[in-house]
Amino acid sequence: MSAKKSVGHHTSVGSRVFDALNIMLLVGLALVTVLPLLYVLAGSFATESEIASRPFFLWPEKFVTSTYEYIFATDTFVRALITTIVVTAVGALVQVILTLTMAYPLAKRYLPGRTLVLNLVIFTLVFSGGMIPTYLVVRDLGLLNSYWALILPLAINPFYLIIVKSFFQELPQALEEAARIDGCNEMGVFFKIVLPLSKPIIATFSLFYAVGIWNDYMSPLLYIDDNSKWTLQVIVRQLTSANAENALASLDSVFFPVEGLKFAVVVIATLPILFFYPFLQKHFAKGVLIGSVKE
Repeated sequence: MSAKKSVGHHTSVGSRVFDALNIMLLVGLALVTVLPLLYVLAGSFATESEIASRPFFLWPEKFVTSTYEYIFATDTFVRALITTIVVTAVGALVQVILTLTMAYPLAKRYLPGRTLVLNLVIFTLVFSGGMIPTYLVVRDLGLLNSYWALILPLAINPFYLIIVKSFFQELPQALEEAARIDGCNEMGVFFKIVLPLSKPIIATFSLFYAVGIWNDYMSPLLYIDDNSKWTLQVIVRQLTSANAENALASLDSVFFPVEGLKFAVVVIATLPILFFYPFLQKHFAKGVLIGSVKE
């Protein structure tokens, strides 16, 4: 009887109307999100005249690849793309390692000074040094015009650190105690027990850190004066600014399709992150939600 009532409840008129409204709402939100991306993708394969004459389209009348040919034949864009990939990979690795190695000892309630350090971490969630003091620190450390200036100032995100610390606290203490009985020291417990159990949260925050570095254009603008060291995001900003032609004319003297180039560079800057999201998406809910549970 209860099963029949449950089935009848889910197939009632109100339930079907609710499901239909939800579907319509989600489809509408999906269209609002996807249509601009499709327009940018279509514009990257369109001619300059079509982009100027058609305010919106999802498929170009004439399919051309000259913009992408120009991009990958120009040293400026290829160099910026390679720079961004390397900085993102190295930066995400450094940031994840520092976050994990700081979060693990803070997860131990018996650690002397743990409360003070946690309070300092929480303090940075509310207050920061600001742009000018951070720039002065980077300058005095000799990091200007160095790729490390794009990595080290943001090496540990305090919000991510607290979540990872909470995740470590939720791990079974019996496993760590068994490892210590078998002769493991703290480093052995960390590498042989804790890290293998932390794959979901490592994958999650590796992607979060990588996305943050990949999308960061403010740090290169502040700390990198040499345009040969610019990342892809700086190129995107220069292209999408009002003085795009003047900004890039200093980089390459050959003619380039300005409008199509804007679309193509945005596509190139977006696709790598979109490519990795589906492979790591399954770890998001597990990694973040488990880490947010507190005792």
